[in-house]
Amino acid sequence: MHSEAKNRPTDDDSPSCQDGDHDHYPVKIDDTACERAAAIFRALGDPQRLRLLIMLEARSCCVSELADALAEPLPAISQRLRVLKSERIVRSRREGKHVFYSLADGHISRLVTNGVMHAMEDC
Repeated sequence: MHSEAKNRPTDDDSPSCQDGDHDHYPVKIDDTACERAAAIFRALGDPQRLRLLIMLEARSCCVSELADALAEPLPAISQRLRVLKSERIVRSRREGKHVFYSLADGHISRLVTNGVMHAMEDC
């Protein structure tokens, strides 16, 4: 046995925290908010949906604009937007026969922007 392994504390040797060891309170975790956030991250986790969101970061677009810009069929774009709308990531508004989509709010805008900027950083 290596000397490092002999000196490494085991679970039985590790000291336990006692009352008063820490001067802060544990973070309260809202299970419902965690489930909701996980659903949002799942929806954001698809590269094709993320491309839509990057475009919508710049400005509101109608479905046909998105389909043309991404060279994808309208039904595929509509399905992706439906998923994003169901998670309240995008919102829509109708103007005549066109439906325009935009990011739901500043939280989503920052989430998309920060995620893409982080991905572009050198490792």
